[in-house]
Amino acid sequence: MNRSDFSLRSLALAALLAASAALAFAQGGTIALEGAPYVLEGTEVRSIRAQALQRDYQIYVSLPPSYAKSGRSYPVVFVTDAPYAFPVTRAIGLRAGRGGKSIEEFILVGLSYARGDSAEYSRRRDYTPTPTADSTLVSDMPGREPKFGEAAGYRRFIADEVFPFVAKHYRADMARKTFVGHSYGSLLGLDMLLSEPEMFDNYVLGSPSLWFNKRVMFEREKTYAASHKDLRANVFFAVGSYEAVRHGARFNKDEDMVRDLRNFTAALKSRNYPNLNVTSVVVPDEDHLTIAPIVITRGLRWALPGSER
Repeated sequence: MNRSDFSLRSLALAALLAASAALAFAQGGTIALEGAPYVLEGTEVRSIRAQALQRDYQIYVSLPPSYAKSGRSYPVVFVTDAPYAFPVTRAIGLRAGRGGKSIEEFILVGLSYARGDSAEYSRRRDYTPTPTADSTLVSDMPGREPKFGEAAGYRRFIADEVFPFVAKHYRADMARKTFVGHSYGSLLGLDMLLSEPEMFDNYVLGSPSLWFNKRVMFEREKTYAASHKDLRANVFFAVGSYEAVRHGARFNKDEDMVRDLRNFTAALKSRNYPNLNVTSVVVPDEDHLTIAPIVITRGLRWALPGSER
C-alpha cells in the first residue's frame, strides 16, 4: 500500500466514524471508541476562578431527567469531595429517587478540589475551620507544607461565586439548597452552619470530624450560642456505630466520633433555638468509610421527600 492509498483509507475511516457519531447523536445516543473512558451522560464540568483565593476549581453538574422538558426550577444539592461523592449522589438520586416518588428531583452540583492540588491537600486546607498545631501531619505534595484552616475563604467562594454561577446557568431554585458533606466535608458544613446558617436550608452532615484541633467546633458552638437566640436551619447528622473507640479492625482507635456527635447534638438541642430542626442517627454495623453512601441516601430522603411521602 502506497502513502496515497493509506491517506485515502485514513480519511475514509475518519469520515465513517464522524457519520456514525452524527447518526448516534441524531438518534439521541452516544458512540464511544473501544477503550475510551466511561462518561456520565447528562453531566457537565465547569471551571470557576476563586478570585479572592487566586485558585481555580471545577464543579460537576447533573441535571434531573425531566429538566429538558419541564421548564420548571429545581432544588439544588451541593456535595463536597465531588470526585467520589458526585457520581454516588447522582446514582442514588436516580435509583432511589424513583422518578421523584421517593426523592424529589434535584440539580446536583459537585464541589471538586483546587486545580493542581491533590485531594488530600485541597480538602485539608479548604474544609477545616482553623490551623492546627499538630506537627506530625505531613503533606502529600512534595515541596509544599500542609495547610489547614481556610474554610472561611472557601465558604465565601461558594457563596459569592459558585451560587451566582449556578443561578445564572441553570433553572435552580436557590431558595432550596441542600449541603451534603462527610468527614472533613461535614466539618466544612458545620463551619457554614455556625457562621452563615442561611447559606443552606438543609445540612446533611455525615461523620463530622469534631475531633479536629482539640474539638474546636465545640467552642465555636458555644460562641455562636452566646450571641444568638436562633439558628434557622434543618440539620441531619449520621455516624456509623463502628466509629466509636473499641477494639477491632473496623473501629476507631483514637477518636470516639459517636460520642462526639452525641455530645454536639445535645449541645445544639439544649439551646432551644426556635427554628433549628435536628435529626441525628447512629447507623449500626457501619464504619467511617461505609457510612458515606448511607448518609447520602438517608439525607436526600430527609431533605427532599418525594411525592409519595
